[in-house]
Amino acid sequence: MKRRWGGLVLALLTVPTGLVLAGCGFGPSAEDEAPGYAREAGVPRVRGKDLPALPLDRYDFSGRDHRRIQEAQARVTQRCMRSYGFEDFPLHPGRGPAMAESFNLVAIYVPPYGSLDLAHARRWGYGLDPAVLKEGRDGSRHEGRTPTDAEESVLDGTGGRNGRAEVLRGRAVPEGGCEALATRRLLQDEKNARQRYFVSERAEKLDKAVAEDHRVRRAFRDWSRCMAGKGFTWYESPAEASGDKAWHTGRKDGNTARTKKELATAVADVECNHALNTAGVWWAVSAEKQRAEVRAHKGRYEAVRAYLDRVRAIAREELG
Repeated sequence: MKRRWGGLVLALLTVPTGLVLAGCGFGPSAEDEAPGYAREAGVPRVRGKDLPALPLDRYDFSGRDHRRIQEAQARVTQRCMRSYGFEDFPLHPGRGPAMAESFNLVAIYVPPYGSLDLAHARRWGYGLDPAVLKEGRDGSRHEGRTPTDAEESVLDGTGGRNGRAEVLRGRAVPEGGCEALATRRLLQDEKNARQRYFVSERAEKLDKAVAEDHRVRRAFRDWSRCMAGKGFTWYESPAEASGDKAWHTGRKDGNTARTKKELATAVADVECNHALNTAGVWWAVSAEKQRAEVRAHKGRYEAVRAYLDRVRAIAREELG
């Protein structure tokens, strides 16, 4: 669930190694051994860019689930549009002017433990590869033609007058149009969708508890000391470093400027994280609190699992 207490960076979708270190100071290098508390039993050693799954992850859709659900929604939408006479309506319509405007800025999730991708930090700092947004960060596809005005009125349900549904071919257009109909078909009604909200709300509370845990506070303090030892700004946490407004100065597209200072800071950030196993400590504390949470509310979490399975089943049916 991409909702943990990190910063949000608005962004549009080969750095010389000499830029990486501003000074040796007293911060550990990537080769140094992590402190004892970061090597205790139950604390995973994170050296790459990925963390193990957390207990609450099984109560949300996976990336593959999201892609399948989007594809199923596209098929339901297309079937709906064809039922109103738009026989050649594309499965993945292109972005019209209104849609394109809505994609100008994208909220980028920044994990509380920061980035772990050293290659990305060296090339893009705290920003995005512009090609990512061009392809569609959410994995959506828009290779088809742009809908006509007549199609748009049925697609989003805006063709009615005085708040009344438009009638086409003797049938009223669904509330919110064919797109909304597809969303209701896949994700069901608001009451069922509340199952997922429950997990997000509980996760937000857990994340605050993790942030205040003495083990995480110690890990982040050591990370801050490492950054300062390399000659960089004292940030209270990796999320604060990635969200520094200085990286966005003078940018109109929302992406970072990728200055030498930004790139060097981002690289030092990842190196300190790897050396101290900061992300591993955060993961261990989060996993501990999440396991306790699931035990305390087992019935509610099983209801969420049942809802997710129903949605997956609908997607399978639509995808054949």
